[in-house]
Amino acid sequence: MTFEKVSNLFAEQLGITVDQITMDSDIVADLQADSLDIYILISNFDTEFGISIPDEDIVGLKTIGDIVNYIDSHK
Repeated sequence: MTFEKVSNLFAEQLGITVDQITMDSDIVADLQADSLDIYILISNFDTEFGISIPDEDIVGLKTIGDIVNYIDSHK
């Protein structure tokens, strides 16, 4: 369920289809997200999942799987 929500948020923000997103997708290299996209998405995670991701944790989130696992372990 978390993967689907995260994928939908990324697809909407980046203008891509959810079919292009896997757990192994690199946020920058594969999905071409820039720093503004990432900032907006992190803000959306707070609204969607009720969690706040501190800046020091954001740097360790490189793939969609990293984000899904982080959200699942912090909600």
